[in-house]
Order: sequence, then C-alpha cells, then structure tokens
Amino acid sequence: MRPMEIEEKSMAIIESELKAALPEDIKPIVKRVIHATADFSFAENMRFTPGVVDKMREMLRGGAWVVTDTNMALSGISKSALAKLGCRGACFIADEDVAGEAKKRQVTRAQVSMEKALRLDGPKLLVCGNAPTFLFPLIERAKEVKDAAVIGVPVGFVNVVEAKERLWDSGIDCIAAMGRRGGSNVAAAIVNALMYGIEGVRS
Repeated sequence: MRPMEIEEKSMAIIESELKAALPEDIKPIVKRVIHATADFSFAENMRFTPGVVDKMREMLRGGAWVVTDTNMALSGISKSALAKLGCRGACFIADEDVAGEAKKRQVTRAQVSMEKALRLDGPKLLVCGNAPTFLFPLIERAKEVKDAAVIGVPVGFVNVVEAKERLWDSGIDCIAAMGRRGGSNVAAAIVNALMYGIEGVRS
C-alpha cells in the first residue's frame, strides 16, 4: 500500500472506533493525534478554547512563527506544509545564548527558549510537547501577549498537570491535552492537522 492509502485506512479505522462526539472543526485534529499515538483517550482529554482552530489557521495562513520546545517536535512538523504557508519553524533549545542564560540564572533552557520566542516579531504559534517550564514565561505574561496562541501538550510527571491547568486558566488561546499524556509527537500531529486543514496545503 502507498503511504497515503495507509493513512486513509488508519483514519477510517479511527473514525469507526471513535466513540466521543466531537465538533467537526476539532475532530480532524483529535483524529491525527490518535493516529500518532494509537491512544483514544485524547478524544476525552483534549481541550480547545473557543475559536482557537480558526485563529491558529489564520495565523498559519499569515506566515506565523511556529516555535517548539524541542527539536523532536520541530522535526515532526511537515516542512513542505510550513513552506507552502510561508511559515518559519524554529526551536531555540540548543542555542548557545539560551544555554548560557539558563546556566547563569539556574533555570531550564525551555524557560529561556520561551522568553526568546516571545521577543520575536509577528504572530507566533508556540508549541510545547515536552517541557512544561516552556509555558511558564508565557503564562506569567498572559495579559501582555496578544499575538500568540499555544499548543500545550507536555508529557510527564513533574509540573505537567499543573502547567496545563495554569495554561487553560490563563485566558490564552490554546489547544491543550490535560493530564499527564502528551509528547512531541502529539504536538507535531496537532500542528500538521491544523496545516493540512488549510486548502491547498496537501495538494
């Protein structure tokens, strides 16, 4: 079978086994996360702020920055789709200035990465699949940030649940996977689903 045929068959299986009733704008995103994880619990634990799917797609159409907390998440995002939309993908976690600043202040590189991302000009889709501390500078400045939206799906045990709850309560436009589940593959799947839902991106 060709790759697209495998994907289409997988999506048909997911559709047939999906028990949660999901809005039509949200369903393709949740299905792609399930496709990446084989975990149907994401249909229950993913949350979307009102209108966030349309907002994120508008940002992507406008050539937004897509900044991830890990290079693994960035590597899973379709480069051809980013290029078609004129978007720029970036991850600052391994940058020398970020590492140096984090060491000096005794904080995580993820935190400094977000601080650097927030200094970028233009709209920003901020994508967290691993490190909850990536979200903290954004949450702390929630009232100041007007040109960003967040995919918050870090995975793990320390600060993960709390970070997602704080993100959800912050008022920032976001897609979040509540609880401990998440990951870089989930983050990338959400970005790809958003881009693939834009006409002409996959043609």
